[in-house]
Amino acid sequence: MSTVIDTHIHPALFAPICADRERFAFRCEEMNYHLMSPVDLPLLKKQLGLAEIRSVFLLGEDCSFEKGESAISNEELAELVALEPEIFIGFASVDPRREDAAEELRRAFTELGLAGLTLNTAKCRLYPWDQRIFRLCEICREYGKPVVLHSGFCLEKDAFSRYARPADFEELIAAFPEINFCLTHVGWPWVQETAALLIKYPNAYANTALMNFDGPVQLYHKVFKEDMGEYWVEHNLADKLMFGSDSPRIRPVRAKRGLEALGLRPDVMEKICWRNALRFLGREEKL
Repeated sequence: MSTVIDTHIHPALFAPICADRERFAFRCEEMNYHLMSPVDLPLLKKQLGLAEIRSVFLLGEDCSFEKGESAISNEELAELVALEPEIFIGFASVDPRREDAAEELRRAFTELGLAGLTLNTAKCRLYPWDQRIFRLCEICREYGKPVVLHSGFCLEKDAFSRYARPADFEELIAAFPEINFCLTHVGWPWVQETAALLIKYPNAYANTALMNFDGPVQLYHKVFKEDMGEYWVEHNLADKLMFGSDSPRIRPVRAKRGLEALGLRPDVMEKICWRNALRFLGREEKL
């Protein structure tokens, strides 16, 4: 397997955006990245290379309504993408509670050139049917941009999983059939709800970013072979799952080893590792 797209990396520790010590400390506190240090891009690229990753989704983090400051801003994302445009695919984040949310998202798409939107309803404490979220998705539909949704349990500070249960995203997914939505973390621990949505809605995807118990080899087996049926991935979900590591909580190479340990057919691995991600981005011409 020589080609992998990692659909779930938080660039919180990427050294080019960590020069401001106070801002870095704020970011780590907000995202629960304690006892971690900034990492230079050459080392990060080596880590990606170990997992044969050619490009990654960099996910922003704007839940700034209370604090007045985003953990990973859209400007910081654009700065990183400009440094490695062949590798980094930036996903804007906009707190739907901001008065200027619509203007900021349009700016992220038109001025900063970001590829999509990511939302963490658990952190923002908004249910997925909130009309402020719908308004942002209307902008994504206008610009033809996909949306990455945090789903399931959230390890971040002051985040509550009741706002991110997979089944609660159904109304949003159904309302925007033109938009591709990714439910991150397979919606763990509600993975069967996620699987049901993937079967029902052509525009629903999920990624494999899991970092909860044990190591990836054990956890992936539990989720994809026990919590789901033995053959669900190969028979029903092969076109809907995308590889995601959830770095920096887990190194990409370890996540990839967990996926490989499932013993999936080569054609299914190819879909999960990169083909589905290109389709999610609307880049089928590269398949």
